[in-house]
Amino acid sequence: RFAAQVADHEVRVVRASLSREGAETEVLSLLSPVNGVVLRVFTESAGPVQAGQRLLEIGDPASLEVVVDVLTTEAVAIEVGDPVELVRWGGGESLHGRVRVREPSAFTTRSALGVEEQRVSVVIELLDPPQQRAGLADGYRVEARIEVDAVDDVLLVPASALFREGDGWAVYTMREGTAHKVLVELGLENPDFAEVRSGLAEG
Repeated sequence: RFAAQVADHEVRVVRASLSREGAETEVLSLLSPVNGVVLRVFTESAGPVQAGQRLLEIGDPASLEVVVDVLTTEAVAIEVGDPVELVRWGGGESLHGRVRVREPSAFTTRSALGVEEQRVSVVIELLDPPQQRAGLADGYRVEARIEVDAVDDVLLVPASALFREGDGWAVYTMREGTAHKVLVELGLENPDFAEVRSGLAEG
């Protein structure tokens, strides 16, 4: 029975190749294994295809995930479960997600300035319902802010007010109309602000 099935398949292959010469044409229907929409078409023209050849890419836009390429020096602080804010995706409100996977292997890429960088892919699952991110689709660009650490009720100074003093940091304070240099001990930092643990008081 198996040999008969193989022979039948070979006959269909020959008929398909002969259809180019005006012979009998056979249409083979292929069913998708999943529900979704066509994202990409890899084989656009009629013709023979090999077993296992990609024809279409099908996906479900309602179950998107985000893949972010992060510098390895920053990725070491990222852990599974870290909260994520997605901004500049085209919608009004920012979206929320959570780190699902930090890939175990990095890759080399080239920056816009031509510098080779080591990056690692971080996979983020979206937490907002599909209607809140309507319009966001496969391959779209987003910017991700991954929260690797957080503290509440701390004293902050702008990062632009800080400058190096030996091995530490310092700022200028105004006292009685005169600027005074003050050494400070910093905690957590981001591009905009730094946590001050000692050296300054509120006000």
